[in-house]
Amino acid sequence: MPARSKAQQKAAGAALAAKRGKRSKSSLKGASRSMAESMTEKELHDLAATKRKGKPQRASRP
Repeated sequence: MPARSKAQQKAAGAALAAKRGKRSKSSLKGASRSMAESMTEKELHDLAATKRKGKPQRASRP
């Protein structure tokens, strides 16, 4: 599942770092905190590895 925006990709990257132990979970806020709790490491990796070219900074809600 690719990221829909740059903001979603950045949040997934922060959550992935916390899940891997490279960042403290208490430093996460908002979407990245809920992503770290609810998603697997593979799902976070897939979101964070999305190409940024052509992505909006923020995606509108569906």
